Amino acid sequence: MIVGLGNPGAGYEGTRHNLGFMVADELSAGLHVRFSRHPGAFDYARATEGGVTLHLVKPLTYMNLSGAAIMEALAVTGTAVGRTLIVLDDFQLPLGTLRIRPAGSDGGHRGLGSVIASLGTDQVPRLRCGIGKDVLPPKEERREFVLEAFAGEEVDQAREMVRRAADAARAFALSGINHAMTVYNTP
Repeated sequence: MIVGLGNPGAGYEGTRHNLGFMVADELSAGLHVRFSRHPGAFDYARATEGGVTLHLVKPLTYMNLSGAAIMEALAVTGTAVGRTLIVLDDFQLPLGTLRIRPAGSDGGHRGLGSVIASLGTDQVPRLRCGIGKDVLPPKEERREFVLEAFAGEEVDQAREMVRRAADAARAFALSGINHAMTVYNTP
């Protein structure tokens, strides 16, 4: 299962914090499937490639409550936590950087924190997509920063990162996390 974290609604489209949704949308387009509203708290798409079923999920509970929707999606799809990849933004990584890890802390990301708390484990594969700048905004301005749209030359960098992240998520689903880390992690 590939889960893109983000916030629902037109007001959040294209913002840095919705990078997980952007990756999920890119992946669904590449697999020629469309998201539809699941009776639960998430949008859902399903594709089969190479004999593997890919469940794509976008929680609709808002970023900081993503864990509840993911718990529901795991139950509906019957997917194991270890076969679930959480795709999220990370302002501590430079724009364009991809970092896949099999487990770890939430790193201060409240959406991932909700997932870890709901699942009761930090053994959750994740793909962090860098949205940061050379100089991080002061702590009191970080909320506004992640809710801003990409601007200027960032737009092309973000688009390319979204494409690579979708490819990395697909590699995770088809070939496993070790392969995805080897091929897609950037320094």
